Amino acid sequence: MINIVYRLKSPKFFEESIDEIELDGVVVRPTYLSICQADQRYYQGSRPAEILDKKLPMALIHEGIGEVVFDSENNLKSGDKVVMIPNTPFGDDVCRANYSYKSKFRGSGFDGFTSDLIKLESDRVVKLPDNFNNHVSAFIELITVAYQGISKFNEMAITPKNRLGVWGDGNLGYITALLLKELWPESKVIVFGKHQENLNLFSFADETYRIHSVPDDLVIDHGFECVGSSASQSAIEQIIDLINPQGTINLFGVSEYPVPINTRMILEKGLTIQGNSRSEREDFVGVVELLTENPQLFEHLEKLISNVCEINSLSDLKEAFDKDYISKFGKTVLKWNK
Repeated sequence: MINIVYRLKSPKFFEESIDEIELDGVVVRPTYLSICQADQRYYQGSRPAEILDKKLPMALIHEGIGEVVFDSENNLKSGDKVVMIPNTPFGDDVCRANYSYKSKFRGSGFDGFTSDLIKLESDRVVKLPDNFNNHVSAFIELITVAYQGISKFNEMAITPKNRLGVWGDGNLGYITALLLKELWPESKVIVFGKHQENLNLFSFADETYRIHSVPDDLVIDHGFECVGSSASQSAIEQIIDLINPQGTINLFGVSEYPVPINTRMILEKGLTIQGNSRSEREDFVGVVELLTENPQLFEHLEKLISNVCEINSLSDLKEAFDKDYISKFGKTVLKWNK
């Protein structure tokens, strides 16, 4: 079957190419996609030159949903709505597939979802209820990243979870704080950020503080770093200062450069640091179940949507990336009409 793929050839330049797609596994027609900061780093050319040379041309975007066109195992019907899982395992490993060097990730290790059709293995899709909000569903993958990190935290934490601190007032910080409050409603969820206009949107949090206006006597039991880049250094430093002994520091932010950490205080307090990246099928299933059982979460998640762009051409796709780049907060959703 003929398939058209829309790849980033060089920063800010997309091109069309024609590929063959086999009628095997599950074939999905993308309907709603969402732009991630990782996509923007490729589009803006802010990744190191050697990485851009190695990975481009490549179709971007790893967050998205679509409609089933064909299922070789007949488990899904044509027209079923599914969320697509971008992490793709190759071979068995002792660790989870989202941490395995044998896995490839769409929009990073190989083509993402900007094409007419996507062929996936049957375990790389999860069926969605028809009544799920399409715009929110487009970034379920991002929600699963927070979900898998929180699941690991729950298994690892040995001290009370009375006061949970989230650093970062962006998209991932918002989702992480929301899930923490939903999963531990009796705990205090405290959000630390730089932008008051963003913090005002965290209506579900128990307390919010600008990072330079934190009470001297404030302490937390566990911390979640959702800042990334060079700013993660100051966030981690503040978490170490405020956290109780034997707490956990859960890292979600991505930095292109090494970040110094105060190991003396980590040793003194007996802290545990946990790294979190990407997600796997069980996280997608868990998030779909969580949203199904708690539909009120959609109301909060809808606040993250800053742009909805209809994509009918490559110029529309470029315009959507440019619009997303200047947005200070929220997700850009693409209604994929290609």
